[in-house]
Amino acid sequence: MHPQILEHHPGNCPICGMTLIKKNAAPVALNNIELESLLKPANEFVVSSLTVTTAEEKNMNIPVKVYGTVEYDTRAAGSISARVSGRIEKLYLRYRYQQVEEGQKIMDIYSPELLTAQQNLLFLLKSDADNISFIDAAKQKLLLLGMSETELNKVVQTGKPLFTVSVYSNYSGHVHDAGMNNDVASSDMKNNASLTEELYLKEGMYVQKGQTLFMIMNHHQVWAALQIFPNEQSLVKKGDTVHILPETDTTAVINGEIDFIEPFFRGNSKTLTVRVYFHNMNMLPIGSHVTANIYSYTVHGLWLPVSAVLSLGANEIAFKKEDGGFAAHKITTGIRLNNYVQILSGLNITDTVAANAQYLVDSESFIKISSK
Repeated sequence: MHPQILEHHPGNCPICGMTLIKKNAAPVALNNIELESLLKPANEFVVSSLTVTTAEEKNMNIPVKVYGTVEYDTRAAGSISARVSGRIEKLYLRYRYQQVEEGQKIMDIYSPELLTAQQNLLFLLKSDADNISFIDAAKQKLLLLGMSETELNKVVQTGKPLFTVSVYSNYSGHVHDAGMNNDVASSDMKNNASLTEELYLKEGMYVQKGQTLFMIMNHHQVWAALQIFPNEQSLVKKGDTVHILPETDTTAVINGEIDFIEPFFRGNSKTLTVRVYFHNMNMLPIGSHVTANIYSYTVHGLWLPVSAVLSLGANEIAFKKEDGGFAAHKITTGIRLNNYVQILSGLNITDTVAANAQYLVDSESFIKISSK
């Protein structure tokens, strides 16, 4: 049959002689898809079978991202003081930040006061050996002046005084000059020259009774000093949960809480410092930088996966499912957190949208936002 042959009455084709077939004027069904939706512009309406999702109404913990440094916990610091006046005969520490252990010998000191007290004890042992109370008092005095039990027993056994007495550390940690504050210590440890710098005290120098000789800082007990900017200071409070991410170990996460908010600004800084105490199991270097998330408040609202939102520059859209396809709807977003974005307007909890908005556009698309 020749389809170009049309007649207004039954008959045969004048070319091939075949019987003409009556033309059917009824439209063909379109599988329940309205013709109106199919005739919409492609940049406004898309027919697709993509995975869909809905907005969730829930509370989200919002972190305040801050930065800081690791510092010594001064609560765990110990001081080594001179119990008697005298001269340093031998110094066993040579440079700042040297590691010392509890019970380690620090120096040998010559003290006329200690020498006199030893001679008094020996005199009592020789001249009045039965006067136990006087002898015990003389021994106790030597112990209070810093002499060890071993040294005291040696004096009693040999009958000769010791001209020098050893001073031992009662703490383990790093050695610091007396009077060095935490900020200076943290900043100096970044300077290679300061790590081998000599201590202030040297052999031959005289010390006074009660003088602080050294500070021993425990590098196992530290705090993170976090800097809070002025616009965020009202958001944080003592007890807030903190997750610390060390710069030197990106795989480690240190959990803690704000233990103390310093009631002053450090130096010329305009940031508030908060402290998070923790045990330095990861042996983070003092002065190393950290990033921290402070979880101080929650936000209630509608949240949609970030992948369901498409940014057009000035506007943001989501593809809302309707009439067998997806239409682009303008939305207003808020906070973005953990692959979720807050929906302020444009959608409600019953709306269904495409789970991945990028799949509905291509590089040459110009999207027309639905006016509904």
